[in-house]
Amino acid sequence: MPSETFPQLLDRAATRYGIDPGFWDIWGRYHETSNAAKQAILGALGVEAGDREALERSLAARTRRDWERLLAPAIVADESDAAELLLNVPAESLGDRARFKVSPEAGEPLEFEVNLGDLPPTDSIEMDGRTWVRKRVRLAVRLPLGYHDISVRLGAQTAATRYIVTPRHAWADPHLGRGGRAAGIAVSLYGVRSARNWGCGDFGDLLAIVDWVADKLDASFVALNPLHAIHNRRPFNTSPYLPNSIFYQNFLYLDVEGMDEFAFCRRAQTLRRSPLVEAEIQALRDAPFVEYERVSGLKLRFLKLLFAQFLLREWRTGSARALEFQAFLEREGGLLETFATYCALDEHLHRGDPEVWTWPQWPAPLQDPASAATRAFRRRYWRRVMFYQFLQWQIDIQLGRAQQRARDRHLSIGLYHDLALATDRFGSDLWAHRRFYAAGARVGSPPDDFSPAGQDWGFPPPNAAQHREDGYRLFAESIRKNCRHGGALRIDHVMRLFRLYWIPDGADATEGAYVRELTDDFVRILALESVRNRVIVVGEDLGTVEPPARETLARFGILSYRLFYFEKKESGGFRDYAEYPAQALVSSTTHDLPTLAGFWVGADLAARRAAGVLEETAFLAQSKSRMAEKQKMLDRLFQTSLLPPHLPRTAAAYPELSGELHNAIVGFLALTPSQLLAINHEDLTKEILQQNLPGTTWQYPNWGRKMRFTVEQLRSDGETGSFIAMFRNWIVNSGRQNVE
Repeated sequence: MPSETFPQLLDRAATRYGIDPGFWDIWGRYHETSNAAKQAILGALGVEAGDREALERSLAARTRRDWERLLAPAIVADESDAAELLLNVPAESLGDRARFKVSPEAGEPLEFEVNLGDLPPTDSIEMDGRTWVRKRVRLAVRLPLGYHDISVRLGAQTAATRYIVTPRHAWADPHLGRGGRAAGIAVSLYGVRSARNWGCGDFGDLLAIVDWVADKLDASFVALNPLHAIHNRRPFNTSPYLPNSIFYQNFLYLDVEGMDEFAFCRRAQTLRRSPLVEAEIQALRDAPFVEYERVSGLKLRFLKLLFAQFLLREWRTGSARALEFQAFLEREGGLLETFATYCALDEHLHRGDPEVWTWPQWPAPLQDPASAATRAFRRRYWRRVMFYQFLQWQIDIQLGRAQQRARDRHLSIGLYHDLALATDRFGSDLWAHRRFYAAGARVGSPPDDFSPAGQDWGFPPPNAAQHREDGYRLFAESIRKNCRHGGALRIDHVMRLFRLYWIPDGADATEGAYVRELTDDFVRILALESVRNRVIVVGEDLGTVEPPARETLARFGILSYRLFYFEKKESGGFRDYAEYPAQALVSSTTHDLPTLAGFWVGADLAARRAAGVLEETAFLAQSKSRMAEKQKMLDRLFQTSLLPPHLPRTAAAYPELSGELHNAIVGFLALTPSQLLAINHEDLTKEILQQNLPGTTWQYPNWGRKMRFTVEQLRSDGETGSFIAMFRNWIVNSGRQNVE
């Protein structure tokens, strides 16, 4: 029998590591993954694949490693399955007894022994002159939902695994589970304008928005942009979807004057009353866009005064409030300490040299979070580290207060959070958790209508094998931290749980390949955290989605994410509202797409042309296509009788989004059977310009655009009153009013 050729060996290795042999693009063309891409991606996963000998050694080492460990590092099981695990043992030990210890998440440990010869084998292998046998072990206990630890001793060899028992479904709101439906408003919190904030929407504004929703809309939730920590530096470090850390939040959202310390800090109160500070705050409020650096600098000045007040008044005296902070630190543990250390280092080193912006520029010892130099810094500058821990404690308090306000005002869901896909490669997460990311590739997407050359998102892909080695602890934390203080969670680009498009370093977006993830494990853990936190999960499944992926999401009770623009029939016309899926959230648009008013006047096309990302010929072609899309939209609205028959039936007759069109589109979405409806605040108030223009940085004011109306005007302005009345009427008439 002839031996494998190198391409055949490469194919086998690619399959073993989840690299797809190819993919179908949106035009129905199949793209085969090149050998060069396979080799590069294997290299990013730590597999030497430069030649036949190296690849054979890598595969043999992987096989040896898998068989020589007694237990897998993690086992994710369905709650309805019998509790069991697979044990790898050398043949010469088959007559021995293995001793197991099961340590439930809650409860007393249980120990038992098994005779290996009595266990049924499932597989075997010959390696290096020895035979290894895989045995199936039934546990002598039924474990509840949660994270459990199991260890085994066989002679002198020991091993441990994390045994995770998961539910069959994500959590379902009882009202929605009985066929009910709900509605809410989506808000970019940073862009909220008010008469009291400091130039950036904050948690004080969020309280006011919750009250407004409860009083005026009869809605069930407030959907927020990701609140993740970012570097607050324009134009490159302000995207909430490219965060510094996905585990902690941006201190810019703190309501400084709402902090308990502010009431006792004379220095902060005196500074707040100073004419210079008042003038700066007013200028920041009046600015058309969020001035991230200025707001950040101003708030840090006050926050450090309040922290000093806390140390003096509370921490040194061991007060009840100090004990609350200590409990928070213990609960957060090393994850928060590492994040706070990064923040303190970032500030310290940039202050010493203003040209030092990213951690790869730091001295080599400080690029390692576990180094002696980093530990020494943490000890020497413990107050700076604690300051950033203190900020996260304050965020936790104020965000918890906002969710409690939503519950007190009887919003059945309350806050709806958003978990970003990406993380800044120069941010805290990459500095602190580097082994959980693959080096040598970036995440992106293949060519499509929107981006003919594909998209390179510039951040590294996750290393799923390392998450499994970790017992999925870090992955679970990413879900848990973003579930906190909310009733719903959106997973940005939920396809991350199935596959991601990897672009090898040195290649462009046309030369990538899809890499499969450990889907069953990730989805099951997501469902577990959903149930534990009583949080509805929405999976953002836009773009090219394989049917099995949506089937899996549906089976686990994870809501699909459907947008008006994209829901079309094979013929190209828009779907009827009755054809939308029930297990879904429906919305008008997203931050990356034109607003309804902007879509109608082509503002997004004009902005892309002005930014230089759309050439004139493409602009003219897309403008023509837009007119056709508007006509199809208009046709559907007339067919569903949402527009009066006496109105003009040609799109050219509507130069802008008229009141009738606005009402009809919102009504169309409200009438769908989809469980949740979210209307972006820009679409409620008919704003023209979108929050983000993909493919741009300095060319467009991404992530800084403020709301057209202030929070106060939402309650008092006549024009906003008509928008609000229209939306509330549809909420009530479609049966989506809030039901606690």
